[in-house]
Amino acid sequence: MSLSGLQFKMRYRIAFKIEKAGATSKEKAVTIEEAELDLEEQQWLDYFAGGFLSTIKKTEDKRYYI
Repeated sequence: MSLSGLQFKMRYRIAFKIEKAGATSKEKAVTIEEAELDLEEQQWLDYFAGGFLSTIKKTEDKRYYI
């Protein structure tokens, strides 16, 4: 699997779990534990979260939402 394929897979897995936890807005943002992210997903999270065009957003208190 190419690196871009791995990135796509991980972004999808993380976004799916965050959305499944109900974090669809800043007010409903969840922690890593509430989203039930595994260790591998946690390691990728900072790479995907918080970017200007990212679909995964990060709050100041380290909660995440879509």
